[in-house]
Amino acid sequence: MANSPVSLPLLYFLLLLSFNSGILLKLANGQVKKWCVAKPSTDDKALVSNINYACEQLGILGFNCSQIQPGGACYDPNTYINHASSVMNSYYQANGRQEHNCNFQGSGLITISDPSYGNCQYP
Repeated sequence: MANSPVSLPLLYFLLLLSFNSGILLKLANGQVKKWCVAKPSTDDKALVSNINYACEQLGILGFNCSQIQPGGACYDPNTYINHASSVMNSYYQANGRQEHNCNFQGSGLITISDPSYGNCQYP
């Protein structure tokens, strides 16, 4: 059997590098992009409260929550968890991506995996 020109540890390293290369999105200043979403275990009452709070605060900042209204890019699937995640992230992004802006009384979760889907793009 012929010897391989690439050692096994190097092959594992290159394989790991190839998996990681597209996962983390970086901002222009080199920071890893982060998003705020609702924790999957959050009950509907808290999710509705988060939607109301985030939309109210976004309105003060001159934004709106049209993305979760019928016909909006993030309306479907029409679930509290998806709608809450969308507006919680908008609030988090609009307020400088500070960790405390994703707390939502313990129901927010910061992720480094882009939660965008279909036409629903998370900024």
